[in-house]
Amino acid sequence: MALRGVVAMDGPSGTGKSTVSRRLAKACSAAYLDTGAMYRAATLAALRAGLDENSAADEIARAATGARMESGTDPGAPTILLDGDDVSAEIRGPEVTGFVSAVSAVPEVRTALVARQHAMIRDATGDGGGIVVEGRDIGTVVVPEAPLKVYLTASPEVRAARRGRQDAKAGRQSDLHVTLADVERRDRLDSSRRISPLYAAADALVLDTDRLSADAVLDRLRELVAERGLEG
Repeated sequence: MALRGVVAMDGPSGTGKSTVSRRLAKACSAAYLDTGAMYRAATLAALRAGLDENSAADEIARAATGARMESGTDPGAPTILLDGDDVSAEIRGPEVTGFVSAVSAVPEVRTALVARQHAMIRDATGDGGGIVVEGRDIGTVVVPEAPLKVYLTASPEVRAARRGRQDAKAGRQSDLHVTLADVERRDRLDSSRRISPLYAAADALVLDTDRLSADAVLDRLRELVAERGLEG
């Protein structure tokens, strides 16, 4: 099965969004774009410039948008380069995680990255191809015309536990209580920001993944792709 057009995958962290988005893209011979990784790379650029949450928004914007960023769209091995360095692992660290919501809330950063996302989506779909795009504002801002919009959700406790397992698998130390507090903090920041807040599009299918395995979510997504006539 090949995908035609765009599947917009939204939702907070820890819902299984990255896992199922990549698997869906791979199963459908489609491109894959992790917009969250782009914001994390922009955050790392700001950190490398010596900035933090107390820095002025214009300083953050200059550092975040001035860096050279390249995002891979292969779902089998997605990469992201920052000024030529592969930072795919580094952007998942606690420093970036703690700062990314603040950087993502800067309007100039969002404008610049959404423009890049639009260009990548056009490239992937220009010849009748397909792309699975995941993030927090894909169905509401980036591609509101996407023929399939999905919003994944799960309880903060389940999401914190999942992130803890991901950290352990990647060799990163974490504390469940600290992780839960960070999940809830990011939820508040992402859903209350003035620019592109996190919420489900009115026409998005909302899937609660608390009790769903990645396989079950993937099966449902493939059914939706077929139901919407998006098979190439």
